[in-house]
Amino acid sequence: MIDRLIKSQTASFSLSVVCTVALSMWGSPSWAGDPFRSSNPRPIGDKTEAAFEAVFHKGNYIEAEKYLQQAIATEGDEPLAHAMKASLAYAEGDFETMRVYAGKTLSAAEKLTPKDPLRGNLYQAVGHFLEGAYTFKTKGPLGAVDKLQKVFDYLELAEKVSPSDPELNLLKGYLDLILSVNLPFSSPEDAISRFEKYAAPDYMVNRALAAAYRDLKQYDTAMKYIDQALKDSPDNPEIQYLKGQLLRKKGRTKDGKPQDLVLLKEAYTYFEKAMIKVDQLPDGLQIPLRHDYRVVQDEIAQLASNPN
Repeated sequence: MIDRLIKSQTASFSLSVVCTVALSMWGSPSWAGDPFRSSNPRPIGDKTEAAFEAVFHKGNYIEAEKYLQQAIATEGDEPLAHAMKASLAYAEGDFETMRVYAGKTLSAAEKLTPKDPLRGNLYQAVGHFLEGAYTFKTKGPLGAVDKLQKVFDYLELAEKVSPSDPELNLLKGYLDLILSVNLPFSSPEDAISRFEKYAAPDYMVNRALAAAYRDLKQYDTAMKYIDQALKDSPDNPEIQYLKGQLLRKKGRTKDGKPQDLVLLKEAYTYFEKAMIKVDQLPDGLQIPLRHDYRVVQDEIAQLASNPN
């Protein structure tokens, strides 16, 4: 179950889910305001915020890592910095570093809880999520089950504080969407409704919904959301890659054969845009992006030479 929560059907959504669970738990620095709430904004360290922006607006994980090193040195009581560090370590397959910073996330969250029970409990949920992911990867699923229950326990505590809080609903929306996509007895409608009604900021919501509808094979609806996400983050290679995935899926038959040359060529243009900045992405995204970039060229050549 934990593994289903940390990876979806493709690498791009997998990474965005893991990072969003860890990153979506805070807002912008106090001088810029809280992007989640219109009242009672929360403060954040400027280096942690810069790392946040590097990941979600720029898709630049190398830059984010540099800011995180500074954040951990100067903003050590900030649980978001530790959660981001753990998430990026996961993306690189560095599970020992992930374990260390998952633990630091929990410690910082526990200290935060008396002052801010909403965010403190949210971050404890994130810390247990990350520890569960580490346990699954290194020891198997048996030990991870208890961690999953703790994730939901702490989310429930946070929800008792403020059930309509946009941060809370962004996180719960992500988890609910993953479960609904991967578990046959789950339905995505309630999760999507929660996401659209309460969650924020919009660029994260649109990106998540695009990936969710992609996995539900509702490509036209997914395209609507990814186009909105691209308006907010037009130069983010991760979002460009997701747009290319959607176009490629629409350009193939149900059994996976290429059939629409126009759509495949458009998919190629988005893969090509993403490839310009591929080196700033982690290996977990670089590998599938490079693969899809090559394969779509072969599919275009195949259709061009044999249009019937």
